[in-house]
Amino acid sequence: MKKRKLLISIFAGFMAFVMLMGLVVSLIPRASALSSSEIQDQIDELQEKSEEYAAQREELEGQLASNYEDIKGIVAEKENIENQINLIYKEIDNLNELISAYNTLIADKQVELDAAQQRFDDLNSKNKERVRAMEEEGNLSYWSVLFKANSFSDFLDRLNMVQEIAAADNRRIRELGEAADEVAEAKQSLAAEKSSLEGSKQQLKDSESLLEEKKIEAQNMLDLLLQREAEYIAHLKEVEEADAALIDEIGALEYEYYLAKQREWEEYMATMTTAPTQPDSETGGSSEGEDGETSDPPYYPPSEEGWIAPCYYVMVTDPYGWRIHPIGGYESFHSGVDLAAAEGTPIYAARSGYVTTSTYHWSFGNYVTINHGDGYASMYAHLMYSVVSDGEYVSQGQLIGYMGSTGESTGPHLHFVIYYNGATVNPMAYI
Repeated sequence: MKKRKLLISIFAGFMAFVMLMGLVVSLIPRASALSSSEIQDQIDELQEKSEEYAAQREELEGQLASNYEDIKGIVAEKENIENQINLIYKEIDNLNELISAYNTLIADKQVELDAAQQRFDDLNSKNKERVRAMEEEGNLSYWSVLFKANSFSDFLDRLNMVQEIAAADNRRIRELGEAADEVAEAKQSLAAEKSSLEGSKQQLKDSESLLEEKKIEAQNMLDLLLQREAEYIAHLKEVEEADAALIDEIGALEYEYYLAKQREWEEYMATMTTAPTQPDSETGGSSEGEDGETSDPPYYPPSEEGWIAPCYYVMVTDPYGWRIHPIGGYESFHSGVDLAAAEGTPIYAARSGYVTTSTYHWSFGNYVTINHGDGYASMYAHLMYSVVSDGEYVSQGQLIGYMGSTGESTGPHLHFVIYYNGATVNPMAYI
């Protein structure tokens, strides 16, 4: 009997020692031993940061849209200037052709003027030579011809002949002079027209110079706007990548959250004399306390089940890994796979677990994340809408929503992601 009491005393002392050590160990701070509520606070902070990124993205998209309108205006202005310059080029070409034609006409008039002047000079010279010859041969003059008349009638005939010859010579000389004057006037008129065309040509060249200056100014403004657009796009890419990193960090924290829930559940179990009932898949994982408030779902131990495809799909439109972003056009890492089918296609849980998130995100649209309790989690994005709520337990194959194209999407598809210990893995290796 005494021996039995001694054994009981030793056992009681050992249990007291174990409980004391457990208390001491629990008081030692650990970096990874945050409570589930503390981890949830971190998740909430990250989600708030994600909302800030969404606001920045919306502002950048607005700036991009405004900048794009400015670019369109500058491009239209530059195109209008180029059209005006091209029109001036055509007008200058036309004026050059007219000036060339006037040069030809002026040259022709000069030839005519030279010919008329030559004829005038020849006639005048011949007239002088004839008179000079008459005087040299017989020392004669018109008066001597007249004085050689035999009779008065002969005198009249000789006088009439002399007058006709003189009149004919004078008339011919006058006509040639008038013709030369007409040609000279025509030449002067053509030269005046040509000078006017040269003036118009110079005015067009002055206008062309002004338009070229405006064209350079428009091009400089266009270059500035294009540079600004590139900066906006680069900033937008940074915001999107930072937000994507936040989503991954949230996924990792959700894993830590459920590790903490497991630890808290086990600590809770250690204080119980009878084990509480595990949640079933029908009612979900939440339980109601004495004050009527809903408590966090208890830890759900991982199952040994494999993965199933989350939906019927026609094709994989975007695989896992590096790719060119279908909207932004830049290189980015695709953290999941895009499974395309008709809008409204049912989406199912690929494995059993707890719904950690069922909300809307600017990029993912309506999306759901499920923690499977063994280091794995999955995400289902761009849903038309979901039919599950945060904290709800879902079984493998259970309906969680319908395929849509919400958020940043180019068409109906499911963006399906699998996380392991917070890091993404290729879903096609599992389904």
